[in-house]
Amino acid sequence: MSCAIIGFGKIGQALARAFARNGIEVSVATTREPASFASDAASIGPHIVPKALVEAVKADVIFLAVRFEAHADVAKALPNWQGKTIVDVTNAYGVPSEDLGGQPSAKVVAQAFTGGRLVKGFNHLGAGVLGQDPAVKGGRRVVFLTSDDQDATAEIGEIAKKLGFAPVDLGGLSEGGLLVHGREKTWGKLIFEDLVKFG
Repeated sequence: MSCAIIGFGKIGQALARAFARNGIEVSVATTREPASFASDAASIGPHIVPKALVEAVKADVIFLAVRFEAHADVAKALPNWQGKTIVDVTNAYGVPSEDLGGQPSAKVVAQAFTGGRLVKGFNHLGAGVLGQDPAVKGGRRVVFLTSDDQDATAEIGEIAKKLGFAPVDLGGLSEGGLLVHGREKTWGKLIFEDLVKFG
């Protein structure tokens, strides 16, 4: 199963470090030419492969690590996302509720990626924490996952485990998903909670 990270800012690079730490190849892309961030990718490790956006979106699993406002531009890279799983790592803090149509931001993102399966995840930790080794005092750092597609949640849960994290399923986007949802000037109650799972 191939993976790509779209967005190579602080969060995108933190995710890339998790892949590099485990020797798992991942493509990285932005709207810029790959040469413009190739040295940053190389500094993380040889398994981090810079690509053009149009090439990176050929991966099976897409980690969407861009600003929330940029998700629609990424979605235009393909007319249909059938067969792909999108991991929504965005946060909509500061986005007015009316711009979201009263929905969780992940539902708005899901609507943009026509045909794809969406899992909200890896978004509750700041880049500095997300980029650290998730092995903590004999336990594993928790990442929360939420989706209306349980098969997609299970798929991303397995990837999270390979990256060394402990995935915790919060259920549907309109249920537990609200705990990791930001909008206007409020954060979900689990945002920034750095938890470790033992056993």
